[in-house]
Amino acid sequence: MTPREAAPPRAVPVRIGPRAATVLALVSAIGAVAFCWPLVAAHGSAVAAHSADAPWLFAALLPLLVAVVIATVADDGMDPKAVAMLGMLAAAGAALRPLGAGTAGIEPMFFLMVLSGRVLGPGFGFTLGSLTMFASALLTGGVGPWLPFQMLAMGWVTMGSGLLPWPGLRGRLELVLLACYGAVAAIAYGTVMNLQGWPYIGGLASDISYSPHISTAANLARFTTYCLTTSLGWDLPRAALTAALSFSLGPGLLKALRRAERRASFSPATTFTPPPGG
Repeated sequence: MTPREAAPPRAVPVRIGPRAATVLALVSAIGAVAFCWPLVAAHGSAVAAHSADAPWLFAALLPLLVAVVIATVADDGMDPKAVAMLGMLAAAGAALRPLGAGTAGIEPMFFLMVLSGRVLGPGFGFTLGSLTMFASALLTGGVGPWLPFQMLAMGWVTMGSGLLPWPGLRGRLELVLLACYGAVAAIAYGTVMNLQGWPYIGGLASDISYSPHISTAANLARFTTYCLTTSLGWDLPRAALTAALSFSLGPGLLKALRRAERRASFSPATTFTPPPGG
């Protein structure tokens, strides 16, 4: 085990420049509003009054915003080797998702996304997470108003693993870091996706359903009860599986991803400046 080593310069396939970072931050802020409006909209506000329409408005808006982010990130630098790696990993993630079929929250694609984001960086991670969720939805027939929210949430999960500290960390400590992050991210993903569907799901008991006529604190209490009684049984197994796969398969997969990254040589292209008068 090597506890910590000096962080080598990272040669990630997609670098987030100032423009991409600005667009990503703006879209993430809009996405946060799209997820969290049931808990922040004040009683009697215009958003609360249109609680039945708001999810559909955001569902129409988010795909366009995610497409803008991906186009901006790609425009800042994505060579053919990065595109090839993106397609391969997105296909692998899309193929892994149906293995669990959503049973008890088992979704093995999470560990692949977390480890890929760690090695290939946040810009590549956001693109990979979003495209993988889109491809898996096409593969499983899971296209619906929830898909844009899934794409954004998985983009955040994969981007977050690329933003984890200590890039030079290796060995068991890195596996612990990735397993802990993967477990927390799996639960957070389930929670924000609950926020997406909670306002318009019909047939819920009155003590766990969203109401535009009560206070934010009362809705927060209802949402907490809703998560504990409906989705925690899916979120916890997903978190446990992600952590277990990160420990058991992580060393081999991290080694393979880092080898592929080195051989692809994603370093910035070398440019030559002619000497003055040359």
